Formats: sequence, structure tokens, C-alpha cells
Amino acid sequence: MDERGLDRDGTIAREGALERVPAAFDPVVDAARHHVTATFGSTRLHSAYLYGSIPRGTATPGVSDLDLQLALHDEPTEADRADAEAVEAELDRVFPQIDGVGILLTSARRLLSHAERHDGGFFIACLCTPLLGPDLAAQLPRYRPTSLLARETNGDLTRVLPRWRAGAAGVTTDADRRILSRVVGRRTVRTGFTLIMPRWGGWTSDLGKSTELFGGYYPERAEQMRVASAVGRAPSPDRAALRMLIDDLGPWLAAEYTAVHGEKARLTAALTSTT
Repeated sequence: MDERGLDRDGTIAREGALERVPAAFDPVVDAARHHVTATFGSTRLHSAYLYGSIPRGTATPGVSDLDLQLALHDEPTEADRADAEAVEAELDRVFPQIDGVGILLTSARRLLSHAERHDGGFFIACLCTPLLGPDLAAQLPRYRPTSLLARETNGDLTRVLPRWRAGAAGVTTDADRRILSRVVGRRTVRTGFTLIMPRWGGWTSDLGKSTELFGGYYPERAEQMRVASAVGRAPSPDRAALRMLIDDLGPWLAAEYTAVHGEKARLTAALTSTT
């Protein structure tokens, strides 16, 4: 992998690996492997993956969370989601070195579908680290930092903003406002980075690097993006910061993104061509 996150052939390199997991998180990963296997078994589970700071080797004990993606043989059911929540709660209870657990559930068929080729498929192939089962990346293409990838990964901010506004209007506690600010901050930075990704010609998931790269192309919005990065890494109940992200930077970013890359295809329409 070079400094732009690319392999020698110019495709985006997989950013994580089990050997990069910090020693403090080895017991967490082992327990996650055990609990997922015991809970879902081979009848429901096709494969499991780590993603985020732990497999990238940048996790901080007591601060970072554990992120898992499970690929199921069938579409997730309410029972599957309840079981995933039980695993999340158990891991979070036992290990003080993690600050929360998030488990995504998706069918293997959907992750390999044409509709998800540049979204869920890219996520598996480049941002996820295999933990259990056969790696779906073997059935997916190699990805390059193109406008198509930018559009299909983060080209739906216009649809997300109304949900954020509703969420901001409904929060009543600082704790809930921190949770929302983390979501908004991280998604804003990632959208800002993928806006400029094809021009920069590489990939990174690092929030700080993403922020500074974005500022090089849009200096007039650089300070706002630094606020997004700050609350994404250290969630804040600051209402003014959240309002700025949702009502100022967010709408501008959504409009600029659509102007540069177009808007992401709607999943319901795209699924008609699922492979």
C-alpha cells in the first residue's frame, strides 16, 4: 500500500488486517469470534468481518468501539437482529477497552448484488477485514478512486439531512446529542473526503487526513470540516456546532456533491438488476 492507500496496480488496497489489531484488543476480537460463531452458527452465518480503527491498528483503549459486519445466508430477520444486540451488549459489558459495539447484518446475496457493487461490495472488499468464513471479496472487483465510487458510496447526503434535522429537533439530553453529533461529524467528513477523492486519487478512512485533504480543495469550508472532524472523534453536545453541520455545511456539501458526482441511485430501483 502506498501513501494514497493504493496497491501497485492503482486499485484501493484493503485497509485493515488481523495482524494490525493492537494487543489490547486481541481478547476482544477473540471473544467476538467466539460469540458470533456460537450465536449464529454456519446455518445462518456466511462470513464475518471487522472494520474501523481496530483492524486498521489505530484504536485507542477505552475510546474506540468494536465494529463488525456479518454476512448472512438469508436476509436478516428480527430474531437475527435481537441476537446481534445480545452479542453487542455482552461484549460491551465484558471489555472496558471498547466503548460500545456495533454489528451490521446484511445478506451475502445483497452484498454481492449489482446494486451494492460500489457501496456494500466496496465496503467488504476494501474496508472490512475477514474474521470468519469465506471472504466475499474474492467475488468482487478491484476498486479505483473514481467518480462512480464516490457517487455510490456517499452520494445520498440529500436524503440523510432530513433525518438528521428530525433527530436534532427531537434530542432532549446531552448524551443523545453527543451520539448524534458523532454520527453527523463522521459522515460529513467521509462525504467531504469522497467528494475530492477522485481528484486526490487515493483512499483513506482517517478522519484527520480526510479533513485536511478536503481543506486543500475547499479552503473556504476547511474550518467547518475541522469542526465536523472534532465532533466525529470527540462527540460534543454543542448545539451550535450540530446546527452548523446540519443546516449550513451539510446542505452546501450535498449540493456540491451532486454537482460534481451526481446523486446515488435509489436502491429500490437498482435492485431490479440484482445479480
